[in-house]
Amino acid sequence: MKRFAILITLSLLALSPKAQVLYQISGNSVSAKSYILATNRFVDATFIDTIPNAFKCYGKCNKVITEFAMQDYEAIAALRQAAILPDSIKLTNFYDEEQYAHIDAALLLTLGMGMDKLCRMKPSYLTEMYRMELFKKWLNYDETRSMETFFEAVASQTNKPIYGLDNVGETMYMLFDREPFHWQCEELLKVINYPEKEIKQERAIRSMYIMGRLYDIAYQVESPDNTTSISFSDYKVYCQRNQQWVKRLRPYLLEGHAFITLNAIYLGGDEGLIAQLRKAGYKVKPVNRNIWTTRH
Repeated sequence: MKRFAILITLSLLALSPKAQVLYQISGNSVSAKSYILATNRFVDATFIDTIPNAFKCYGKCNKVITEFAMQDYEAIAALRQAAILPDSIKLTNFYDEEQYAHIDAALLLTLGMGMDKLCRMKPSYLTEMYRMELFKKWLNYDETRSMETFFEAVASQTNKPIYGLDNVGETMYMLFDREPFHWQCEELLKVINYPEKEIKQERAIRSMYIMGRLYDIAYQVESPDNTTSISFSDYKVYCQRNQQWVKRLRPYLLEGHAFITLNAIYLGGDEGLIAQLRKAGYKVKPVNRNIWTTRH
C-alpha cells in the first residue's frame, strides 16, 4: 500500500508543469525529431512509467545515444585497467600514517576490502566505490533497477544501435584524471570523513529530479556551499564537455529519430546541454509541456 502511494505521488509530480525531464529536439535543418531524456542513477526504473510519452518517444527512434556505450565490453575492460595506479605511485606517500589507517578501516567496513587489496587503485576509483556503497545503504540504490541504463539495456536486447558521446580515452579522463592526483587523494579522505554530505547532496538532487527541476540541480551543484565530491569545478568540466557533445550530436540529430538518455546533472543550467543545444540553433522543448492542462 505504501509503495502504491509513492507511485501515485510520483505520477502526480511527473504531470506537474515544472516536471520536465523529457524534451523534443527539432529545427536547425534536422530531418526528423529526436528526444532527450534526463535520468538519475538513484531513481528506480519504474519511475519511467510516470513520465508521459517516454515509451512512445522511444518507440519513434531507431538509435540510442548515451554518455558512454557500456555494452562495449572491451572498453569496460580498458576502463578497469585504467583504474589501476602506475607502479611509480604509492598511496602511502600522500597520507600520513593516521589518515591511511583511517581510510583502510573505512573501506574495510564499507566495502569488505581494506588497503591491502585496494592500494593499487586510483583514489577517484576508491571514492566512487565508497560512494556507491553509501548510496546502496542510505538511498536504496540498486544498479540493476536504476533508470539510468534502462533504455540502453532495452536497445541492446532489441538490437537497436547504441552510440556513446565519449570515447574510451575521454571516459577514462572523466572518471580518473579530471582532477590532479593530490586533489583525488584529498577528496577520498574528505568523502570518508563526511559521508553524510554526499548522501544529503544526492538525496536533494534525486528529489529535484523527481520534480523535474533540472535547473535547480545545476544550481545545487554550482553552489559555493556544495563541498561534496561533485561540485562547482566538476560542473564546469561538464559544461565544457557539453560544447563538444553538441558537435558530436549533430550527425545523429540531422538524421533524426535519436533517443538521447543522459544524467540530469549534465542538462540543466545556463551552460547545460539543453541550453547549449538551443544556442546552437536547435528547438528544444518539453514533450509534456501541456500535459497538466490537457489532463485537467
